[in-house]
Amino acid sequence: MIPIQIRPDQVLDEISTFQKKLTTGLQNLAEADDIPSGVTPKEAIYREDKLTLYRFQPSTSKVQNPVPVLIVYALVNRPYMTDLQENRSTVQGLLDAGMDVYLIDWGYPDRADRFLTMDDYLNGYVDRCVDEIRWRHGVDKVNLLGICQGGTFSLCYSAMNPEKVQNLITMVTPVDFHTPGNILSHWVKHVDIDTLVDTMGNIPGELLNWTFLNLKPYQLMGQKYLDMVEVLQDKDKLDNFLRMEKWIFDSPDQAGETYRQFIKDFYQQNKLMNGGLHIGDHEVDLANVTMPVLNIFAEQDHLVPPDASKALGKKVGSKDYTELSFPGGHIGIYVSGKAQKMVPPAIGKWVDERTEK
Repeated sequence: MIPIQIRPDQVLDEISTFQKKLTTGLQNLAEADDIPSGVTPKEAIYREDKLTLYRFQPSTSKVQNPVPVLIVYALVNRPYMTDLQENRSTVQGLLDAGMDVYLIDWGYPDRADRFLTMDDYLNGYVDRCVDEIRWRHGVDKVNLLGICQGGTFSLCYSAMNPEKVQNLITMVTPVDFHTPGNILSHWVKHVDIDTLVDTMGNIPGELLNWTFLNLKPYQLMGQKYLDMVEVLQDKDKLDNFLRMEKWIFDSPDQAGETYRQFIKDFYQQNKLMNGGLHIGDHEVDLANVTMPVLNIFAEQDHLVPPDASKALGKKVGSKDYTELSFPGGHIGIYVSGKAQKMVPPAIGKWVDERTEK
């Protein structure tokens, strides 16, 4: 066994260096500005209950596509991930690609929303937002961009209302919830959802956030904080870190009845694949998704494995189905530099090719 050589002067130097870094880092942290929830100028054009429909300021440098796009985000996180910072904004990328961009902000459900169902969300809120946009632009159909759980919602909406959707874009969207690599599905498969909802009412955002973080506990709850001292040295890196931390822990509660149906019908019974999904008076059949579909998935996605998204190609009725594979993860597809150069321009080009000017 080789003895470990520990020199006192080296230990003192390391302690001194660490203290200096910590002092600088704490000063940078104290001077950090408030982190905004989205950066691109936008206007609230419709409100209902907790929901706000925003229209982003159109880009003047591109010829506008005449058919607007509505972003439908997940309920479980806040949608400003799509507009996190100036050089990391999917929204700005879509504007630069000549698209007229709208987004639904679901707000923060409270106890008054416990009995909201998926029918309320899709055939109520989403449908009225779509109708508002159609009226404003004088068009029969809009483009839908659904992200994660919002992509699953957009699929269901498009299947129920194909006459209102020109083109459908799904991004990191689960379709087959029983693929082998779906850790979240394995965890929730045997949970008694009825008892959970009947006991808690709304499902706390903190509980769901804890679940997501525990899918990759070392990376998401350990390593990043070990690297914190180094991050604190650079104000730009610190701002980026704080933006991500704000978004990660900004987790709205979930309306109990919607959570009940989503977990039981999708995660436990996989009804998008197996059939038998009913939302309100509608039976949802993906064969009714007949408009052009662009399905974007992330190759290293730990929340929505690629196979869970790619299953869509076998289920939709569209004769115009396209896949776009992004070499990154579930979060990187919104905020990485590579994604900004690749994904929004590809969406803009794909939509333009399917739009009559």
